[in-house]
Amino acid sequence: MEENNKRNGLKIVVVDDSDFSRSIIIKMLKAESFNVVGEAASAASALTVIKDKKPHVVITDIVMPEVSGIELTERINQDFDEVFVIVVSSLSQEHVVLEAIGAGAADFISKPINQQQLADSLDKIMTQTKIDSI
Repeated sequence: MEENNKRNGLKIVVVDDSDFSRSIIIKMLKAESFNVVGEAASAASALTVIKDKKPHVVITDIVMPEVSGIELTERINQDFDEVFVIVVSSLSQEHVVLEAIGAGAADFISKPINQQQLADSLDKIMTQTKIDSI
């Protein structure tokens, strides 16, 4: 039960231009007792949501119109250095993974997303950080 309480304290924003993908990720997170505080369909709207909701973690797709998830990750690390980023993508070639990690992503998860892998990644972030509200 304590783990679920900690998970519920972790504030997460999900960013994906696909409504379907976003809804699947959110369902997975809620099934694992994580706290989804916001969602966005673009990098521009994501930055507004991040500023407003102050999440601990942003989960973002790479391929999005106008601004990619890689560019969003760089911007988050520049403007919100206390926020962790998990990049998800169906593009899982090594250079894409390295580009995401190089941009400052805490983790990379290939689509289709495995719910347990997503939960494990978030649990790992929780153990690596000293987030006061958790």
